[in-house]
Amino acid sequence: MNKNSQFVIRSLFRGIVWLAAFLLLYFVGKHYIDLDFLAWLEPIFEQEYLIMSVFLISEVVIGIIPPEIFMIWALRFEVIHHFLLIVAALSIISYLAGVVGFLIGRYLSNTIFYRYIRRRFLSKTEKRLQTFGLYLIIVASLTPIPFSGVAMLVGSVRYSLKKYLYFSLFRFLRFGIYAWVFWEARAIL
Repeated sequence: MNKNSQFVIRSLFRGIVWLAAFLLLYFVGKHYIDLDFLAWLEPIFEQEYLIMSVFLISEVVIGIIPPEIFMIWALRFEVIHHFLLIVAALSIISYLAGVVGFLIGRYLSNTIFYRYIRRRFLSKTEKRLQTFGLYLIIVASLTPIPFSGVAMLVGSVRYSLKKYLYFSLFRFLRFGIYAWVFWEARAIL
């Protein structure tokens, strides 16, 4: 097995571990911890646009808050179509934030500072990113690796926008799989 395959498999395994950890924390917290201390957040939870805005900012700023937290928030809507609508909106926001990150990377690659960093530190890495960027995009799309950060990185090395847009569609697959797992786990417990 080559290094690229090992990297993809390791990253996918980490993604599954993160998913299991989020599910465990959610259900342990729901059933064994008194969550009334979160009652003061209830007015914020009711403002979907505010939550979506926080998610948008998080996704553009290199994925500070994991999307799974927002999916768990969406579980409070106990009607499947509302839950799926919110998850669809989250996945679209995440995909578009990745595109913004890619374009930011492209813009930053024209700065004097970046040219200095590239010449000094990234000359060998840049060629690898051009060659293996698709693996990095797919892995970042499917796992907890910061998606927007990877988008900025591949954008900065002038990776093909068309290829980026195509391979980053795996982001929708991740959101779909995670939503299905969260919804099924919620129904069981």
